[in-house]
Amino acid sequence: MLGGIGAVSGLGLLTLAPRRAASTGPRETARAVVGLRTEAAPEARSAATLGRERVGSGLLIDAAGLVLTIGYLVLEASGVEIHGEGRVVPGEVVAYDGVSGFGLVRALGPLGRAPAPLGRARDLAIGSPLFVLSRVGGLDGRPVTLVDRREFAGYWEYLLDEALFTSPAFETFGGAVLIDAGGAVVGIGSLFVADAAGKGVQSPGNMFVPIDLLGPILADLLAYGRRREPARPWLGLTLREENGAVRVLRVAEDGPAARASVRPGELVLALAGERVRSLAAFYRKLWGLGAAGVAVPLELHAGGAIRRVTVTSIDRDRWLRWRPSF
Repeated sequence: MLGGIGAVSGLGLLTLAPRRAASTGPRETARAVVGLRTEAAPEARSAATLGRERVGSGLLIDAAGLVLTIGYLVLEASGVEIHGEGRVVPGEVVAYDGVSGFGLVRALGPLGRAPAPLGRARDLAIGSPLFVLSRVGGLDGRPVTLVDRREFAGYWEYLLDEALFTSPAFETFGGAVLIDAGGAVVGIGSLFVADAAGKGVQSPGNMFVPIDLLGPILADLLAYGRRREPARPWLGLTLREENGAVRVLRVAEDGPAARASVRPGELVLALAGERVRSLAAFYRKLWGLGAAGVAVPLELHAGGAIRRVTVTSIDRDRWLRWRPSF
């Protein structure tokens, strides 16, 4: 890994391809990458799975100190520090979007750097050479390749119609910045995955949220701290695909599924009378029932018995114990 802006010699690999007119170049983009250190409120529900102290990266996207990052770094955060080159600036949470996975924070002091240009992930072809950057304990970077773009279903009631998958794996992926050959930003780092090159294909790498998802929601995030559209129904389940069904791994404390007596270990055979064989199918059926508050009939199997329960869904943001004053 690379230890500082002067050491990121690998950025030179990206100058072989022509730059977009709007791009300032890979080295200049690297200066817009900042480190983030956040602390969740003591009563934060997300602390049980994400911890109270979180460290990752972010990207300066406007001259007024707006920083884009991955949402789990700022979820229920009551304290934010933004780290640059020898400078630490306090920040505040601006927005969290559970649909895309993005989070926004605002620096409360000057960062002394220019914002980065944003590119278009939809223009990338499989096999495109890219570069990933993070600032966790210094600026680090690595050349990577786009090895796949496909649907991604997360166990935490999360679904992207198309995510970016890169290889080789990059260790400090949380909020890491994916840039194209001209230095334009095309994605924000979310996860390590074992099958970057395709489902079931052993190929360690990372999943990135495409930058294209930001533009349509940015005005809402800045004005309201979230999307203005009706909230999706949320059940409070942690799930995984198993044998043509969906298994419950965990049930959120005091969440809708817990109140309906859904138990860890149960298989979800059907939702609203329709057999579900994958996480993606489960989520699409769930969200297709209506907005948060809709009743969600589930058919569950455990111990050789089948039972039916109805979960009254909620808006997840209302379940969180702490959130910014949007």
